[in-house]
Amino acid sequence: MTPTVTVTRPAPVGSPIQEPAIEVAGLVKTFGRLHAVDGLDLRVRRGQVHGFLGPNGAGKSTTIRVLLGMYRRNAGEVRVLGRDPAQEAGAITRRTAYVPGDVALWPSLTGAQTLDAFAALRGRRDRRREAELIEAFSLDPSKPVRSYSKGNRQKVALIAALAAPCELLILDEPTTGLDPLQEEVFQTCVREAAAGGRTVLLSSHLLDEVDRVCDAVTIIKDGRTVETGTLAALRHLRNSTITCRLPDGAVPGLPRGVDAPPPGADGVTRISAPAKDVSDALSALIAAGAQGTTCTPASLEDLFLRHYEGQAR
Repeated sequence: MTPTVTVTRPAPVGSPIQEPAIEVAGLVKTFGRLHAVDGLDLRVRRGQVHGFLGPNGAGKSTTIRVLLGMYRRNAGEVRVLGRDPAQEAGAITRRTAYVPGDVALWPSLTGAQTLDAFAALRGRRDRRREAELIEAFSLDPSKPVRSYSKGNRQKVALIAALAAPCELLILDEPTTGLDPLQEEVFQTCVREAAAGGRTVLLSSHLLDEVDRVCDAVTIIKDGRTVETGTLAALRHLRNSTITCRLPDGAVPGLPRGVDAPPPGADGVTRISAPAKDVSDALSALIAAGAQGTTCTPASLEDLFLRHYEGQAR
């Protein structure tokens, strides 16, 4: 689980600690007749890793570009680090590191020279952290960018962002092209960033990745927010799945509204139970002689598919 930063005393009203890192209300962004974002809400607490989920075309990248001041919104309120990106994009980007899903770099520069260029643009640098990340991601910084694979170009951008002395990381499908081992390195780095008090907005289609590193998620569909909250709270609102093997003829005294369907072809009974009934259901099953009992909370995939069942992800 991602570590959290505990505030031991209430912060003064209006202080940066209480103010969200990102606050969006009723965001609308159109391109001609196309409503790419249509009334979206998003709130990201400081020090939080917040997953931003939705399939291609849902409005994630458009929203991110509005947050960074690349696009002008048509309607709604947007604040990033307390500032309006439509008016103060420069002030926001100085305190933010951004990694898109398809990185374009200077082909004639080496990886090291590219990191130099990013640091010069930012005006601040942590060389020791850069060196640690170069080793962790197994990047050869002496090679020219033109020789890099897509995954290595992503590594350069991730190293520059994760090493940058800034408050906010905005990562839009950042692990595209990375192999599974490097994805593990990325997830560790994100957890370390949050433990150090930085805020991360992670847009990803990899539900397992989000499940492992995020404290909270916002799921969007057709440019609108359809579900948001901490993962723990969202799971609590969904049914858990209890599996077991019941003796022949056993009829457990399950809570009202929780039924034990006939066992499947594998002989396993699968029961869907609300969080409030899980304890009583487990007790009833054990009393009825159930064997091999497991209880699995709702997964992030369950939450996602609730809104996207039947659609390609």
